Amino acid sequence: MPIPPFHEMLLPLLRRSADGKEWTVAALRGPIADDFGLSDAERQELLPSNTQTRFVNRLCWAKIYLERAGLIDRVRRGVFTISDAGREVLAGNPSSITLAYLERFESFRKFRQSRQSEDGAGEAAEPQPALETPDAVLEKAHEALNDELAAQLLDEIADRTPAFFEKVVLDLMRAMGYGGWGDAAGRLTGKGADEGIDGIIHEDRLGLDTIYLQAKRWKDPVGRPEIHKFVGALHGRRARKGVFVTTSTYTSEAVDYADQIDTKIVLVDGRTLARLMILHDVGCTPAQTFVVKKLDSDYFIEE
Repeated sequence: MPIPPFHEMLLPLLRRSADGKEWTVAALRGPIADDFGLSDAERQELLPSNTQTRFVNRLCWAKIYLERAGLIDRVRRGVFTISDAGREVLAGNPSSITLAYLERFESFRKFRQSRQSEDGAGEAAEPQPALETPDAVLEKAHEALNDELAAQLLDEIADRTPAFFEKVVLDLMRAMGYGGWGDAAGRLTGKGADEGIDGIIHEDRLGLDTIYLQAKRWKDPVGRPEIHKFVGALHGRRARKGVFVTTSTYTSEAVDYADQIDTKIVLVDGRTLARLMILHDVGCTPAQTFVVKKLDSDYFIEE
């Protein structure tokens, strides 16, 4: 039989993890391939890039979608276990799990809507080959890969210490072109060394101005009181510019307060942080490169 699309692997993958043990895709790919009756040739069929088998690639995407719906929980990198929500789904004995079925879970809706909020309300989350041009399909696929990479980056940061997150923020600022030469261009203040300020970096290579950094590795939204404390720390330094970075989001009161004060405060939420990390290759690296070519009309001009 042909290799099934990834959404047809959702239910088999969830059922195979129903025992509550810790699982990996590598451990389950054989049993799930058996469930579908795949031949050896189908199991070994490679993607055009020759970097992964087509079956494992689709199984990985099934795992990602179950994780984003909250039906399985990430234990650590590459390891997962079924969640209480996943057990409830199996208790209902569904005949299949589709993408439409996953829409009933809030975490999955947020995952799917995150790109729609950028591209425009009501736009389909997945490309529709019958309706889209090849260029549009390619762009949407690239966006989907970046969305998942962004989620993975935030997951990895959540597993690390607050001190590591502070280093991530400083590395990102440097990658974006801030700072200059030597440690004086950008540094972390160290735990307890300067309350309210986690890092300091020059705005330019000459050090004509300084930007102060605050990094909060939070799950809950950051409110106005935290921004107020940061502003107070800046005033104590007679500083005019600061960047507040969190892995979560900001309350509307925090955003309004930052907009109204004279001190220039830039608020960077988790989604923006991850996008900037991808853009500047912080914590990630290029995996594949596709070159799209077009006709060179000048070549065909006869003298």
